[in-house]
Amino acid sequence: MTYKSGLIAASLALLMLGGCGDDSDTEQADSSGSNAQQDSGDSQNNAGEATADPVQVVFGTGGTSGAYYALGGALKSVLEASPLVRNVQVVSTGASVQNIQNIQDGLNQLSIVMSDVAYDAVNGQNQFEGNAADITAIAGLYPNVVQVVALGDSGIDSIEDMAGKRIGVGQVGSGVEASAKIALASAGLDYDDLARVSHTGYADSVTEMSNGNLDAAFFTSGVPNSNITGLMQSRDIRFVNIDGDIAQTLMDDYPYYQSYTIPAGAAERYNLSEPVNTVAIRNLLIAPASMRDDVAEELARRFDDYLGSGQVAVGALREVGEDTLDQDLVLPVHPGAQRYYDNRADSASQDDSASDGDNSDNS
Repeated sequence: MTYKSGLIAASLALLMLGGCGDDSDTEQADSSGSNAQQDSGDSQNNAGEATADPVQVVFGTGGTSGAYYALGGALKSVLEASPLVRNVQVVSTGASVQNIQNIQDGLNQLSIVMSDVAYDAVNGQNQFEGNAADITAIAGLYPNVVQVVALGDSGIDSIEDMAGKRIGVGQVGSGVEASAKIALASAGLDYDDLARVSHTGYADSVTEMSNGNLDAAFFTSGVPNSNITGLMQSRDIRFVNIDGDIAQTLMDDYPYYQSYTIPAGAAERYNLSEPVNTVAIRNLLIAPASMRDDVAEELARRFDDYLGSGQVAVGALREVGEDTLDQDLVLPVHPGAQRYYDNRADSASQDDSASDGDNSDNS
């Protein structure tokens, strides 16, 4: 599918507006003692909260210009509203790998990571060989979507069509390159099958495509990616699907990948004329397994409440379903966080039962 630059001007304007939020108006969570008594199912934990000392949380994110750092900034005041959290210090890091190592070393108490890195860490493989990490999930976050963009006249309609083409695969050792290698391999290709392999980041890949020096490039990020949106202003492009046998092979071999569809007609997601089928890697909010249960439960509660507040400052979080926070994760959920999710589910079930009972008396 080919998209003319004129079709997305409105989309770009909406994107720019959507990205200009701050967290000054985020949820003013109730930290009073009465809030601790809200759910009778939590009474044991709440009793502990009344006497437990609040904790200092160092929150590992990513580079200061990246999405992880912005997310940490948005969550800082949300989490600090808890009586169990004395202070949240948001720190810039080298992202997933360093964040997990920092948790292992006791330097961070909370971090954001990609599922593929977390999967390697808990299984002690690849860069974590012989050093398996004892980490748990507080919540599943938004997905990083594998977005493959080709020039409209490149002749690339599928991953297989990349044979003999000039492809941007991301910087050496990056998550983008890892996704590119896996997608190519699932189509029976490797770097030797390409006319040119360009280890360019997002901005440089867009520049090279704009100048006609690359035929296509991989982007692994949230949707939308502003670099892709910018490219759509200057060139006719198409999104390449990762679906069918290629997607199934990829997900069978790498359990941290999930199927994902970029919808058509969504102004905030490129305003496409047709949906794009691809795969994605979910981001995770993680903590050490040794974190106190009451603290982990409270962090999960505050994060969930924030998602439902209608005041989410980070656009990517708006697509996170509250009922998916503990679902289909590559890490075990922290017992404290799981207690919150279980109590929430029980409460919802009781509400449904009460509603059904009320309806039965309408005759």
